[in-house]
Amino acid sequence: MGPRKLRLLWQFLLFLVLALKILSAADFDPYRILGLSRTASQVDIKKAYKKLAREWHPDKNKNPGAEDKFIQISKAYEILSSEEKRSNYDRYGDAGENQGYSQQQQHHHFRHFHDSFYFDESFFHFPFNSERRDSTDEKYLLQFSHYINEVVPDSFRKPYLIKITSDWCFSCIHIEPVWKEVVQELEGIGVGIGVVHAGYERRLAHHLGAHSTPSILGVINGKISFFHNAVLRENLRHFVESLLPGNLVDKITDKNYIRFLSNWQQENKPHVLLFDQMPPVPLIYKLTAFAYKDYLSFGYVDLGQREAEQMSSQYNINMYSPTMLVFKEHIHKPADVVQARGMKKQVIDDFISTNKFLMASRLTNQKLFQELCPVRKSHRQRKYCVTLLTGEGDKFQKAYESFLAFASANTKDTLRFVHVFKDRQRELTSALLTEEDKHPDKSSVAILERRNSAGRIVYKTLLKIWSGSEENKFALLDFLDRLRKDPSVLSSEIILSDLNDELAPVFFLRWFYTAVDYWADVWESVLHNNWREMMPLLSLIFSALFILFGTVIVQAFSDSSDERDSVPSEKDEPSDKEKSTDTNYTKENTRVPKKGFVEVTELTHVNYMSNLVRLRPGHMNVVLILSGSTKASLLQRFAQEVYTFTGSSSLHFSFLNLDKHREWLEYLLEFAQDAAPIAYQYDEHFLERDYTGYVLALNGHKKYFCLFKAQSTLEEEKLSEESELSPLSGDTLRKISLGSGAGHIKKKLNKLSLWMERLLEGSLQRFYIPSWPVLD
Repeated sequence: MGPRKLRLLWQFLLFLVLALKILSAADFDPYRILGLSRTASQVDIKKAYKKLAREWHPDKNKNPGAEDKFIQISKAYEILSSEEKRSNYDRYGDAGENQGYSQQQQHHHFRHFHDSFYFDESFFHFPFNSERRDSTDEKYLLQFSHYINEVVPDSFRKPYLIKITSDWCFSCIHIEPVWKEVVQELEGIGVGIGVVHAGYERRLAHHLGAHSTPSILGVINGKISFFHNAVLRENLRHFVESLLPGNLVDKITDKNYIRFLSNWQQENKPHVLLFDQMPPVPLIYKLTAFAYKDYLSFGYVDLGQREAEQMSSQYNINMYSPTMLVFKEHIHKPADVVQARGMKKQVIDDFISTNKFLMASRLTNQKLFQELCPVRKSHRQRKYCVTLLTGEGDKFQKAYESFLAFASANTKDTLRFVHVFKDRQRELTSALLTEEDKHPDKSSVAILERRNSAGRIVYKTLLKIWSGSEENKFALLDFLDRLRKDPSVLSSEIILSDLNDELAPVFFLRWFYTAVDYWADVWESVLHNNWREMMPLLSLIFSALFILFGTVIVQAFSDSSDERDSVPSEKDEPSDKEKSTDTNYTKENTRVPKKGFVEVTELTHVNYMSNLVRLRPGHMNVVLILSGSTKASLLQRFAQEVYTFTGSSSLHFSFLNLDKHREWLEYLLEFAQDAAPIAYQYDEHFLERDYTGYVLALNGHKKYFCLFKAQSTLEEEKLSEESELSPLSGDTLRKISLGSGAGHIKKKLNKLSLWMERLLEGSLQRFYIPSWPVLD
């Protein structure tokens, strides 16, 4: 055959493939399959899909072509239920759904050909119906809502193994045989299986953190872990086993089996022992222990070891087939036994489900109370809880053992026997017992029935104290017989609050466990997660650290420079008398404000540069003018007025002693003549002018200040009105300046809070100065 004939044959094959695909695409019409018109609404599409899906489901329809028809119906609904895919189909005759995970509109005209024509080591394959290749994954396909609402909650009872796949994925084809084998094995022992099509469920794939196909991941307790090894059967088994907690099953020998079984009272759980000759704990047993970890404790005995001979002999164990024993209140005699070659999951589940609780469990939390005493759903589903209200210690042991013996002899389906420690469940005890029945050293029995989930119960407390005598047993048996015939004998009714959770860890332990889980998740993410997903978090962390350290360094240099500039010389150091005065004020008066602490520092030549001249831009120092005699009263009122503004980091609060720095204040007030007229400097009453109660808001950077003038009393206001008609005399000035006690002084700061609000709004008049004067 010459080269020309080969080329012609090759072209013919390509033409044949394309023709078949075009015919196949033309034959697939989602509207025709669902029996709808092109103007059908989403409601009509959904109704048609439900009707046809019920009719052609392979489990109900045994027609040989039912499976293919069902796939076509699902495919048609998938296209028409999505507005984007439906729009693409209406425009181009194709839904645009086989674009691949990372490609969207590339190779649009040849997409169907690529889906069916691929290469691997066996040369050419021509699967003209690509849907049939993944037909085994159809029942495991997950959607986002299904994953969130069903898979995640169910992952607290069993692990899930999830595969991420797509249409345009060569590697997905290679792992299919191993995946099918593993799925068939693991699903049979209790592992959940899921498949996510990245092309159809981009949102779910992104949520899982899968950025490439194929990917395999595990979900347990709501946490996601990725599989990173070669896709082999043993590797996948080990991966599922590694997802499970390591403390699910205890290794039991002749040395520790008594201690293990004796923990039933402390843990309030039955204990299960599996006897087998396999040295490692079987995976099916670990999965069972995980599913029922809240109800039972599990142990494993390796019959191949000599350290198990005593147990094997004591419990008469068959050495050649797996045996499972469940122990409840009696550790020397199992409550139930199951033995079978090749222990199946269904057998184990049935055995465990019928032995989830002790014969007379202790009510330790609300969840256990709801399971042991369920709400009545119908007349035939009544559940009565026979409750022993007792205490802890040896003196109550006889009453408890007699109650346990009575429970073992009356194992009816409508009765549940429980006991409560009165000291640990005080609210329940107070509800069921009257004041006459509350004997601290005696036990009582009450029979109750839950009527709804809101806590409503009907109950009856037996009159006689429960001592465990035969008379008590006959009285209880007689009451239960009457209750079976007439439920109205439960004559009392009450609303119960939730029970106290006795087994809950203390707050510190809960916080510690939460922190450990969080850091374990972070470590797992750093080691294994896709770095593309981690980059935003890492960028945020490094940005925060850079800003934090940058701020600290700038602040450190700024503070050090201010300290160097503000260090006083030896000549300028305050006298010992001034130091003692300031110290005494700090001790006595900093606690004066009743509403809270306000830090008010004295403005002196020591801190003048840092607190005013070199104050940072945008910051202001609010300075109160006072004298030695008015210091305590004015500071107290000042703190009350400005306390609500201390939350602003741009405001600083100081006071200035008028007796020491009158000249500095007079110099500033010369620039505010309109607000506070200043008398001639050499006026005979110059030193009598009273500026106490004035408040200055000083902006050191922009060299301006705002002025609050002390409020006048009624007498001063009258004198001010008189001054408009005649000039102020010396006597008048003297009257204005002299106060009448601490109350008069405090009134000077009335309306200061309103002035502070205007200051923050920026609506106050500003008085600018050329430079700040020296504070001597």
